[in-house]
Amino acid sequence: MDDPVEVALRKKKDSSMRVAIQQVKDGVAQAAVSAGNTGALMAISRYLLKTLEGIDRPAIAPQLPNSKGGATTVLDLGANVDCDAEDLLQFAVLGSALVSALTGNESPSVGLLNVGEEAIKGSETIKKASQLLRKAAASDDLNFYGNVEGNDIFKGTTDIVVCDGFVGNVTLKATEGVASMIVDFLRIEYSSSIFSKFAAIVSYPVLKALKRRLDHRRYNGAALLGLRGLVFKSHGSADEVAFGHALDRAYDAARNNLLDRVRARIAHAAPLLARQEPATPVDTAALHV
Repeated sequence: MDDPVEVALRKKKDSSMRVAIQQVKDGVAQAAVSAGNTGALMAISRYLLKTLEGIDRPAIAPQLPNSKGGATTVLDLGANVDCDAEDLLQFAVLGSALVSALTGNESPSVGLLNVGEEAIKGSETIKKASQLLRKAAASDDLNFYGNVEGNDIFKGTTDIVVCDGFVGNVTLKATEGVASMIVDFLRIEYSSSIFSKFAAIVSYPVLKALKRRLDHRRYNGAALLGLRGLVFKSHGSADEVAFGHALDRAYDAARNNLLDRVRARIAHAAPLLARQEPATPVDTAALHV
């Protein structure tokens, strides 16, 4: 886990991670799941599988629970710290293909994470990304909702939320921390007195349901989208329950032909995805998810 990305990529060609990705490339396996170092997984996957035509950077796309009883797909969650507007457009296309494949919703809504809903807010990159996404919506390549804020992720305002990897990773870690804090608080609060214990017995079904909804293990398994093969990242501290969910997500992606759906969406949006200038190189040293 502490190896630099360059060491994992160039000097450990017989590692279990590399062997697993090679099996996907060779067609022996339809998907690979790993709980190993994220930077190494991304670098090896990109080196062996390559990115799909029209996609410059793979993105990490996990799902976060929302108040509607479902989940919001958020990308990128840490693979790309510095993103330009074209990257965010590509993430929207990739996320739409993922949600469509896994849920059957052929027109999932896309929100662009911003500091406010108004079009005049945000950095120049966000404003340009908004223009590109609106153009994609006008040509029926995306179902763009507009700008959304952080709380919209958990409200379920849109099916997909697009952001750069820095913001996305902070959001993910904060979500896990808050969920654990709430569960711990309820456990302490309902064991402090006889009255509290009685209240806990009465409200046990509700507390059990809440704990299940907040259990981040149920949402473990993030797709590395944009590659010519299916790769899923599990949390490094995943137990058997969490890792099982990651396996389920990989299985569902393979069963529902996620790669074909991604290729189809990219082909449809190809004129919009074409860059006017070269993309910024990926800094593999910045991959710390």
